[in-house]
Amino acid sequence: FVFNITPCTMVNKPVWNVVLTWIPRSDVNFLKVVFKVWFDGARALDWKEVLCRGADDEYAACGALKGETFATTFDIKGARTRFPQGTYTVIFQGFSDDSEKNMLICLNFTMIVKQEAL
Repeated sequence: FVFNITPCTMVNKPVWNVVLTWIPRSDVNFLKVVFKVWFDGARALDWKEVLCRGADDEYAACGALKGETFATTFDIKGARTRFPQGTYTVIFQGFSDDSEKNMLICLNFTMIVKQEAL
């Protein structure tokens, strides 16, 4: 799994360019993502969304096959969340069912904000 965002800054950049490469562990017919962020031991964000339902899906990852390299680039535009200086624990999970029992992907990483956003 490779995920890259440029530029690596939180300061007044109108567009982030994202590169995503992934080899799924099973076919991606249904995809529910769960995104959680903790700061100072408290949950700061808990977001869930179904991205793929198997019909008329708008995301490129929908329909990817098990073991097939999936690669895409896209832009993230619009308002940004301003994170206070500190260390954040981020967990991103993807599930092949709505019950969140069949996990396709799990990322656990630390985000360090070194200075306050302007």
